[in-house]
Amino acid sequence: MPAENDSALETLEIIRMGHPVLREIADPVPSSALGTPALREFGQALIRTMMSAQGVGLAAPQVAKGWRCFAYYVPVDDEGSDDVSVFEPKVLINPQLKPIGSIMEIGWEGCLSIPAIRGEVPRHFSLEVTALDVDGNTLHFQADEFHARVLQHEYDHLDGVLFLDRMESMDSLAFEEEWVRYTLGHEYPDDE
Repeated sequence: MPAENDSALETLEIIRMGHPVLREIADPVPSSALGTPALREFGQALIRTMMSAQGVGLAAPQVAKGWRCFAYYVPVDDEGSDDVSVFEPKVLINPQLKPIGSIMEIGWEGCLSIPAIRGEVPRHFSLEVTALDVDGNTLHFQADEFHARVLQHEYDHLDGVLFLDRMESMDSLAFEEEWVRYTLGHEYPDDE
C-alpha cells in the first residue's frame, strides 16, 4: 500500500555557516506567490523542518531559498498561557520589525545553521511587527521578550546577518555541551 503523501512528511536540508546564501540579502516574496499551493507547502516544510530540528525559528535562507520569510515557534513558558494561538508555529512573509522603545536585553542564542554553539546577544525587548501570512493576509502585532528575540534572530537571516555578528563580546561563545554544563549547571549523562 502506498504511503500517504510522502512529500507532506519531508523536511528540508538546513545549510550551515559558510554557505554563501546565509550572507546574502534575501529578495521579497513576490506577490504572485501569495496564496499559491507552492508557498503554502514551502511554509509547512519550513515549520516541519524547524520542529524536526527542535528549533524555534527557521528562515528561508537557512534552507538555501533567498526569500524574505521565516517560520517560528514560541514555546509556552512554565506559567502557561490562555492565548494558545500566540504560541503556534507561524510563517511570516516579507516581515517588517520596528523596535518599541530603547530597552535592550542580553540573552543566549543558538542557531540551526551554526549547530552546537551558543552566545549572548543583545536584542530589543519589544517590537511592532507587520508581515503577511502565506495567503497574503496582513498580520500586525506586538512581540516582547523571547518572542521578540526569536523574530529578530530570524529577521537577521533575511539580511545575511548571523547571531555571531550581533555579539558584543566573544567571551560568552560556547559549545552547547559546555554551555549546558557550566552556564546552566546541568551534567550530561556519561556516554555509554
